[in-house]
Amino acid sequence: MDGNLINDIGKVVDADRAHVWHHLIQHAPWTGPDPKSDPRIIIEGKGMRVWDQKGKEHLDAVSGGVWTVNVGYGRERIANAVRDQLIQLPYFAGSTGSIPGALFSEKLIGKMPGMSRVYFTNSGSEANEKAFKIVRQIAHKRYGGRKHKILYRDRDYHGTTIAALSAGGQDERNAQYGPFAPGFVRVPHCMEYRAQWDLSGEAYGVAAANAIEEVILAEGPDTVGALCLEPVTAGGGVIVPPEGYWPRVQEICKKHDILLHIDEVVCGVGRTGAWFGYQHYGVEPDFVTMAKGVASGYAAIACCVTNEKVFDMFRDDAGDPLNYFRDISTFGGCTAGPAAALENMAIIEEEGLLENTAAMGDYMLERLEELKAKHDVVGDVRGKGLFLGAELVSDRDTRKPVNEKLAQAVVADCNAQGVIIGATNRSLPGFNNTLCYSPALIATKDDIDQIVSATDEALTKVFGQGSR
Repeated sequence: MDGNLINDIGKVVDADRAHVWHHLIQHAPWTGPDPKSDPRIIIEGKGMRVWDQKGKEHLDAVSGGVWTVNVGYGRERIANAVRDQLIQLPYFAGSTGSIPGALFSEKLIGKMPGMSRVYFTNSGSEANEKAFKIVRQIAHKRYGGRKHKILYRDRDYHGTTIAALSAGGQDERNAQYGPFAPGFVRVPHCMEYRAQWDLSGEAYGVAAANAIEEVILAEGPDTVGALCLEPVTAGGGVIVPPEGYWPRVQEICKKHDILLHIDEVVCGVGRTGAWFGYQHYGVEPDFVTMAKGVASGYAAIACCVTNEKVFDMFRDDAGDPLNYFRDISTFGGCTAGPAAALENMAIIEEEGLLENTAAMGDYMLERLEELKAKHDVVGDVRGKGLFLGAELVSDRDTRKPVNEKLAQAVVADCNAQGVIIGATNRSLPGFNNTLCYSPALIATKDDIDQIVSATDEALTKVFGQGSR
């Protein structure tokens, strides 16, 4: 860490407090005549660990706080690739190609059989909006504007813009931001632990998918253009779809000529132990959107990927001046993103990080099951790869959720121990009770043991429970 920076850190903190508007944070404790605390500033990262302005070391179990730094901190080869590319050409509008854009698109499509086109954009929210716009334009081009509705799932999250919130299944995230865009329709979640029907396993999965078809039939299949789903629900509680769910969803979409949009903003590029979460389930999507792990946060990049069927709908009448996709994302023309993404994918391949993610994910799930056996407050553990959750309940029989403040107290205690974990918060009314884990794909058993041990200690402190 730079010595001059350490000497001036007080000035940095003061500047932050006075001028930075942080994401997802209530600033009252930091501001006013008598601030109660300082904002936390992360100074440096290496591997799985980061250091704050006080010099405290933390094991980062959430990959940059929001499931992003998949290959860990301090990757010089990515930084060097970005530097070299910026010197050669930092930017040109996305109506023109670039070397890293073309090469990364080819590399990415090589990991996505059945997909063919990459549209570069600014963020995960905007990548989803591109898909929404494409669906709406297809509705006008092919169906007189009628087949324009977009279905989304309860508990899923697709971004922070007004259109993305219109497709958001987390009511506390949406609160106070309406009115929302019309034409977005919610379908039931597929969370077996919070089952809507007295079924289990494959029967429950099929029932949850059939509930989507019931909504389609109620709305009118000729009005529904697309279904947008996360492969594994992320901020809604780390919900792994039950057996039988995805095959039936695919069948329903094909039956009613509905485009299938898979939101891989969190799960994409290795998080679940496959390149993409949907690839665990044999799904053939029409859209795949991605952002966070695409370049592991070393440069901003997001993508809306389509198959050729969708792409062909925008070149079938070159004589129509309104036929093409009339859209632009200014920073989709930045070259640093695809340059970083190429190196990111190379690291995942060369270091066998998909295999490590699958193996360490299985190990971490086993360790979380041990926590469940020890602590009554752990009602359910679930996950895919290095993307896991532990749902906290005050009563296992009734599955009553613990208060959100108690879940956050566990997060805070882990942080005090030097381990950063996450939790659902201010998203789901009454159900912000799931601890969330997404360590980098480089995680070792020692890292996982430290994460689980910190959680064990925090649960004991907060709930006064040890071995049963």
